[in-house]
Amino acid sequence: MGIELQSVTKAYDKNEQPVLHDVNAEIQDGELFVIVGPSGCGKSTLLRMIAGIIPITSGRLLINNQVMNAVPPKDRQLSMVFQSYALYPFLTVADNVAFGLRARKMPAEEIEQRVNDALNMVNLTAFRDRKPRELSGGQRQRVALARAIASDSKICLMDEPLSNLDAQLRVRMRAEIRELQRKLGLTLIYVTHDQTEAMTMADHVMVLNDHHVQQIDTPLDIYNHPANHFVAQFFGTPQINLLTATTMSSKATRELQVAEGVQVTLERPITVGTYTVGIRPNQLVATPVAANEGNATVVNVEALGETTIIEAMADNGKALRIVQAGQVQLPLNQRIAVTVSGKVFIFDEHEQLIAEEGGATSDQFVSVH
Repeated sequence: MGIELQSVTKAYDKNEQPVLHDVNAEIQDGELFVIVGPSGCGKSTLLRMIAGIIPITSGRLLINNQVMNAVPPKDRQLSMVFQSYALYPFLTVADNVAFGLRARKMPAEEIEQRVNDALNMVNLTAFRDRKPRELSGGQRQRVALARAIASDSKICLMDEPLSNLDAQLRVRMRAEIRELQRKLGLTLIYVTHDQTEAMTMADHVMVLNDHHVQQIDTPLDIYNHPANHFVAQFFGTPQINLLTATTMSSKATRELQVAEGVQVTLERPITVGTYTVGIRPNQLVATPVAANEGNATVVNVEALGETTIIEAMADNGKALRIVQAGQVQLPLNQRIAVTVSGKVFIFDEHEQLIAEEGGATSDQFVSVH
């Protein structure tokens, strides 16, 4: 079942700025659609408007090409998994999964079959008679998933369901949710503030910030072609380096001066002005040099085994983040020459992406402005 949002806006007070403004999106039948953004950006508000828990101020919500603005939640044919699991502590696992089905007055045999099937899918059959307090965090999350599966809804909404779990369990649960979504053919809308979850799970991602949609695309296209500063910074760990650049002519030019000795040549001329060049940490290279050479000083090194994260301070005081493959041994305060080795992004004065280039024309990154 596909979902379409048409100019959806939410304002709690007509005299205040909307919590969400003019949201447009089309979610295809059977896809995993992730809504991502920082705390307070309106992710959960949007999910609850889709669920019907809170009303839409203006715009239209369509499910299966039918307008749903005034349709109550119980008639929208969807299920929801909350961050807090929302399990009844006095009921067993099986009874928690069956609760909504009994409320709908389904036949007992059908309820039993649905509960058994759902628990089997999430590998909790052996725990059906336990109470929630006897389960781990991951098992409780599976109970909440089983309850959604048993409802047989073709749309499932998840509101940061893994945020209460430890890091390793989150990785495993991400894979399990993705596998279940594909197996059941669910249209799954998943809210998170974790860009890693968005990158690893989604078919398409909506990035929200400052009450507006910043970009909707596939995870890799968002990473490779960020629409603006915010998206470029939000996707990618460590964060992208954003450096000021100026034109090298008094008229329209294809040359940008990123720093002394470093130029970026654009495919098309741009007007005179100041721009921002974004460089991913893995597109910079740090080479150790003598004490009186180079352009930056190492201030921190994080060895992660397969990669090394280097934090450096450029000679003008600008912080740089550099990622290099393998195990790089660099002492603190080591002088380094930082050079550009790959693609860079060019953003205009409104922080919008205007160009992507193959890299700088010089191998000397003498200073950063």
